[in-house]
Amino acid sequence: MTELTLTTFDWVPEFPRGYVRDLRLSWAMEEAGLAYRIETVPFHERSEAHFAHQPFGQVPWLTDGDISIFESGAMLLHLGGRSETLLPADPARRSAAVSWLFAALNSVEPASLPLLIYKLADDAEQTPGRQRLDAFLQSRLGHMEQVLAGRDWLAGDFSIADIAMADVLRLLDRFGHLAGYPACRAYVRRAIARPAFIKAHTAQMEHFAAADLALAAKPGAAAST
Repeated sequence: MTELTLTTFDWVPEFPRGYVRDLRLSWAMEEAGLAYRIETVPFHERSEAHFAHQPFGQVPWLTDGDISIFESGAMLLHLGGRSETLLPADPARRSAAVSWLFAALNSVEPASLPLLIYKLADDAEQTPGRQRLDAFLQSRLGHMEQVLAGRDWLAGDFSIADIAMADVLRLLDRFGHLAGYPACRAYVRRAIARPAFIKAHTAQMEHFAAADLALAAKPGAAAST
């Protein structure tokens, strides 16, 4: 097999650490025992080469030989093709896992994104539009609560669907938005207790902590961050 390379930022501010989406991919590769390496691109500068791999100037992207893939769902699907640990071969179970992967990214995550935008903007005003967005999120979480009350994982065994969904839900949990959804919270707890998640999360935090030290060692760097 060709070598897998995961590209992320060389540094990010404190707020997103532990939640940068390269974690979804490193978690998956750790689950499957796939060998990979990490490369970085500058956070403060987005080169033409960066946009060639990721048209929106974001991270991560995954390279597999001559193939370059962006968007976490697409990358998870690609890795699923490499390992039945991530995506079962049985057609029915595979279809269920793929369906729930898309549900995480298309039905649940979009409902949570306004929360993050408001948080970043330090905006707590309860406008009518904000209230409708909150109601939409609560509706999505209510549906997920019913689903997760009756199962440990979304599609039978743990799969890429759970990596995506648990990562979406744990961001909501960070801000206390799963307090009324015990099955969702228990699901997140199960997911983040997995050794592969712990290893990937620790590696991301250590990566950015090392970047802080390197940045602090550069003369005048504090003024530019």
